[in-house]
Amino acid sequence: MKYLRHIVTKAVVAKGKKRTESCETLRPPNTPSSILGCWVINHTYQSKKHGKFVEVTGKFDINVWYAHHDHSKTSVFTETVNYKDRIKLSFRDKDSTGEEVHVRVIQQPNCTEAIIVNGQFQVTVERELLAEVVGETTVCIQVYDEDFEEEWSYEDESSSSSSSSYSSSSEDFHDSSSL
Repeated sequence: MKYLRHIVTKAVVAKGKKRTESCETLRPPNTPSSILGCWVINHTYQSKKHGKFVEVTGKFDINVWYAHHDHSKTSVFTETVNYKDRIKLSFRDKDSTGEEVHVRVIQQPNCTEAIIVNGQFQVTVERELLAEVVGETTVCIQVYDEDFEEEWSYEDESSSSSSSSYSSSSEDFHDSSSL
């Protein structure tokens, strides 16, 4: 006999993903001659669900290694950049309760381009975030009586005995010695 059972469990009830590319303008204290390197570090963030969106508030440091004073000196200029991303959610279950938001970084903030424009740095930074909302939801399953066993289709497997494999190797040994 089979019947249905409702189980309350935690599951991913909504997901969203967002890729962002931003252009940040940085003003170094010295007029740059050239950019020698640029990197993004120290990424931190927090997230919170707002209706059909997850809002991610974060920050990261942009470091630009550059030459100045007609390529006679070098310096590293660092600036902290704040951001706020809104990730639209796609729901599988709108009636969940006890929701938790989990955000995962798919692509850490990364410099894709750094150029000098009018004595300032223009740095293009890309990042990609994935948001998942985990909540309590109800799952419906089919339950069978205790004595029910699922049908399996399988073939009997036969194995050869160790004595027959020994005799065949022993014959190979005799054949090779007769040559």
